[in-house]
Amino acid sequence: MSSWTEKLFGGFRRTSDKLGENLSGLFGKAALDADTLDQIEEALIASDLGPTTAKRVRERLTGERFALGLTEAKLREVVAEEISEILAPVAKPLEIDAFPRPQVILVIGVNGSGKTTTIAKLAHLFTEQDYSVMLVAGDTFRAAAIGQLKVWADRIGVPIISGKEGGDAAGLVFEGVKRGTAEGTDVLIVDTAGRLQNKAGLMDELSKIRRVLGRLNPSAPHNVVLVLDATTGQNGLNQIEVFQKEAGVTGLVMTKLDGTARGGVLVAAAEKFGLPIHAIGIGETIDDLRPFDAQEVARAIAGIERLAPEKTR
Repeated sequence: MSSWTEKLFGGFRRTSDKLGENLSGLFGKAALDADTLDQIEEALIASDLGPTTAKRVRERLTGERFALGLTEAKLREVVAEEISEILAPVAKPLEIDAFPRPQVILVIGVNGSGKTTTIAKLAHLFTEQDYSVMLVAGDTFRAAAIGQLKVWADRIGVPIISGKEGGDAAGLVFEGVKRGTAEGTDVLIVDTAGRLQNKAGLMDELSKIRRVLGRLNPSAPHNVVLVLDATTGQNGLNQIEVFQKEAGVTGLVMTKLDGTARGGVLVAAAEKFGLPIHAIGIGETIDDLRPFDAQEVARAIAGIERLAPEKTR
């Protein structure tokens, strides 16, 4: 396994352990009766995989015959295969293809979701791919967010546009796009204020930013990326719903998957919303945000360490 794959399986360990605990005692029956199927479905929902995924697994089990009884290994395989089918259509890296440049990426999310750190990790990921990157410290309501992003920009070696606490975020974006256009910057990543509790203020600010962008580049913003903290579990689904309605979310990044047993919410989000999931975060270092392979993540969540021999590449 690569170091990232090892980190991936390690990061989902709590999630797979929780799944195993919830499923314990449900194996070995020669016949899968309705009561056992109910228990399996409930166990999958309790593992944050969501009711739709649980129903899919149940229907799959109902359609198969288990002459020697359903083993834990077989159930985990079925769960992994169903999760992989759900994640495959949404596992989409963030492509830098805007013309004219720069590609403007607005990053949104509630305070505490890991938004500022995720911006730094995305910037690092793009610089690794030889794209030039500029940051805009648009979360002007928190001096700490401005300071933190400046530290990251310096560490990564990318320029940053910033101002004072309480400053005009749209004005900073205007400056960033003008400078990025003049310098031929590939990617402009904009931090925004995480004020979900004040939807009117959020909308007003984003609308102002969009108006400014429209004057400079009618196609911008090219992406509106929502950062979700996996430790919030099912509450993350509520955040997607609100931000999608209020801010026109085009894709997701999920963070802190290594710090929770609720990693199944990644699957529930994919199933319910179908939005592209550009990357996942496992760990604290700058390299710990990566696009993901749907099959690998599915097997990590299901607690299956290695690919089956016929699927090994």
